[in-house]
Amino acid sequence: MPKAKGKTRRQKFGYNVNRKRLNRNARRKAAPRIECSHIRHAWDHAKSVRQNLAEMGLAMDPNKAVPLRKRKVKAMDIDVEERPKELVRKPYVLNDLEAEASLPEKKGNTLSRDLIDYVRYMVENHGEDYKAMARDEKNYYQDTPKQIRNKINVYKRFYPVEWQAFIDSLQKNKMEVEGQKI
Repeated sequence: MPKAKGKTRRQKFGYNVNRKRLNRNARRKAAPRIECSHIRHAWDHAKSVRQNLAEMGLAMDPNKAVPLRKRKVKAMDIDVEERPKELVRKPYVLNDLEAEASLPEKKGNTLSRDLIDYVRYMVENHGEDYKAMARDEKNYYQDTPKQIRNKINVYKRFYPVEWQAFIDSLQKNKMEVEGQKI
């Protein structure tokens, strides 16, 4: 249905709109940012996605790159035609990706400094007596003996080398104190 005559308003210039940011965001949406730095640096914007990935030795569609064999049809070696492999012009991208994938995974989970100090304090003052640890005034969260034992076990599992060094230093200090008493 057409609008009534004279009801349309004239477009006014929006002074409060940041055109630079608007254009930049439009550009970002038009061409999404490639997260992988190796692929991003080797990317040629003049070529299509398929051509870029083929030059890097990557597959656009994994189903076409590694076709599944049909179980019903038994093809003979003579019948199978090999497709000519596309030329990989940028093998360094594939090599960099493989090298990055072969690196060992970084352990991302660590314990908080507060928990480490808490566990050290409890073991230092109470040894293996979890009931005494539960009654300790520094047990702010009112952990039960089992909860404290579990926290200590978690610390042992996360930092086995530090735990062993800590226990050794406690043993050494204990021996020094006993040697002074005699």
